[in-house]
Order: sequence, then C-alpha cells, then structure tokens
Amino acid sequence: MDEPLNLVLFSGTDDKLQAAAVLAAGAAALGKPVNIFLQYWALDAFRADKIGQDHGLAPEAGVAGRAAVDALARAGQAPWAETLRQAKDLGAVDIQACSVSMDLLKLDSIDLDPLVDGVEGVTAFYLNAGGGQVVFI
Repeated sequence: MDEPLNLVLFSGTDDKLQAAAVLAAGAAALGKPVNIFLQYWALDAFRADKIGQDHGLAPEAGVAGRAAVDALARAGQAPWAETLRQAKDLGAVDIQACSVSMDLLKLDSIDLDPLVDGVEGVTAFYLNAGGGQVVFI
C-alpha cells in the first residue's frame, strides 16, 4: 500500500489552503491516502461560520496575486473547501483538528465544518502518518 500524503496546515490564507486542497485531491485521485492536520489559523478557517469567507492571501501574493486568484475564481476554479470535498469523494482523505489548537482557539468540535473528521493530538497524527511524507503549509 502507498504511504499516505500527510499535510500539516498552519496558514489560513485562501491561497495556501487552495494549494493544500489541490495536493490532497491529486493524491486521492491516484488512490493515495491523505491525512490533513489542522493547526492554528488553518483550523480557524475550517470553522463552520468562517469556511465560506474570504481568508485573504499570503502577503507575498501582493496585488498581482490577488488579481490572478480573482481571475481563476471568475473562470470557475472551485474554492478550497469545495476542492477538499471533492478530494474526499475521490478517496481516503482524513481531516483532523489539532487538539492543542482547539484549546488555543477555544473551539469545540461542533464549531467546525463537517469537512473536519475529528480532533487528535500530534502523536496520533504522526502514528497515522506512518512512513509517509509530511508537508507543512
């Protein structure tokens, strides 16, 4: 069996979340399991009341980056949350919230969008990661 792709999401900007969603969808389409671990500002973006909001772009995107992202959206590129939903339809994509980040942000699991499968600690994340690559975004 293929080792999983393991994504640790820290940033909550739309461009970085979209990059992670595309990586997850690609791996899922190839039959590779995907583990996503949500920390801090990425976790905050997965709140049920915030998931559809504009989360901005990384500072290095600048004005040109904003124009390019807006053009892709107008052309029909799915938002990152929809891309993750599609990835889950394609294959084994597990999205877990970091328990420490949940405490920091004072969140309960009912505060999270249904895309999030549960809450786990970093040790459980590493156990699930097995020998697979870990990518930090």
